[in-house]
Amino acid sequence: MGNQLVWEDRFDIGVDIIDKEHRKLFKIINKLFAFSEQEDKSTWVCQEGIKYFKDHALKHFAEEEFYMESISYKEFETHRRLHTDFRRHILPELEKELVEADYSREAIDHFLGVCVGWLLGHTLTEDRAIAAGNGISKWGNIATEEEQAAVTQIIIQLLNDMFQLEAKLVSGCYGGEKFGKGIYYRLTYSSDKGKRQEIILVFEEKMLIDTVGRLMGNPSDKLDVMEMNAARYVSRQFVESIKEHFIYAEEYKLKGENLLTYEQFQKTFDRQPPQYSLLFNTDAGYFAYCFMMPKLKKEEGGVSIKAANAMKEVSGYLKKNEEEINNNIGKQKLLVVDDSGTIRQAMKEILQNDYQVAVAESGVSAIRYMSLERPDLVLLDYEMPVCDGAQVLEMIRSEAAFADIPVIFLTGRGDKEAVSKVVRLKPAGYFLKSPNLAEIKKNIDDYFAKKA
Repeated sequence: MGNQLVWEDRFDIGVDIIDKEHRKLFKIINKLFAFSEQEDKSTWVCQEGIKYFKDHALKHFAEEEFYMESISYKEFETHRRLHTDFRRHILPELEKELVEADYSREAIDHFLGVCVGWLLGHTLTEDRAIAAGNGISKWGNIATEEEQAAVTQIIIQLLNDMFQLEAKLVSGCYGGEKFGKGIYYRLTYSSDKGKRQEIILVFEEKMLIDTVGRLMGNPSDKLDVMEMNAARYVSRQFVESIKEHFIYAEEYKLKGENLLTYEQFQKTFDRQPPQYSLLFNTDAGYFAYCFMMPKLKKEEGGVSIKAANAMKEVSGYLKKNEEEINNNIGKQKLLVVDDSGTIRQAMKEILQNDYQVAVAESGVSAIRYMSLERPDLVLLDYEMPVCDGAQVLEMIRSEAAFADIPVIFLTGRGDKEAVSKVVRLKPAGYFLKSPNLAEIKKNIDDYFAKKA
């Protein structure tokens, strides 16, 4: 059985006329799913089906706007602008793509994925606010601590409303550590004054499979292109729902979106520390929300996704992710902990062909990483500022979940006194730092060979 949009009771917002229309839109989309999967259906049938969906969606918008006006809904103008954006920008771009692709299966899948994502996100956020009747409050100028606490609560509520996930904050200072198989989605906004905002959502892939994939009837354990497109538009609604709580939200307009590799995501972190960097654990996987206002206009990688290239870019991104996972099958996981960015990068480059390599700049960052992804070996710099290698090892040994993870010290000192200090801590070993990184790699290879 192919994709089907599954109606759930939580989609009812409590306004009968709107709920009936939403159910009808779901049925129309499911008919389009069925049409798209039948090879003998003519282009004309798909054209008529899509035209029917469009006409009904626009009729629904008009009726919904009439209802909002009749109850003097105070966020009426904001809500109407969302309808206008879908009607004037999103739909025309999708229709143009359908015509140019001669209603190919891929173009129809893209159309349906975008419409599903937009409809789900809009229903679970903006339409639900109509039933509440009081719209969305604005914050004003409040303290950073209060803003972070408020954004955390908004995200927890949205994860529950949109995905039915129970979430809890794991870290208010997520440092970009890798967790599982990640999807890194960036939205870029700009103001008329030239100011920029970047928001990156990080999803553990299984979270999207268990939510968006489940709603679309996907029995697979992998995301396909249609589901990824639906996830993009659900994510945009998710971000807009957060932005609307800021008084300056109106100043910033969406300018671009990208799917990033983990390396591109890391470089973005190195370039500009985020104002918000929140990591959540849900019952379906990890999720992170990162917000930054970069001073530089340069973006770190990621092809800009537009209607003309969306199918190609999303397909290529998923394929690249799958290849990376396949390439890492059977490889040991290493965590390199060093305060020097140069050493971290050099170690990663020489080790990554034979090992899965993660890096951390401090003991705290290392502990955070280990709580998300268990390494097979930690390479720990002994001479770090603030919290040195000995203290970090003590932290690792004090946690029952990490106590048995082998740790090898990297030290720049080979004198007797320094070596005796290292050995006293009973690490799995110690390697002298050397300009010849190949020698360090050989020592690591030998370590695993002996264990085997």
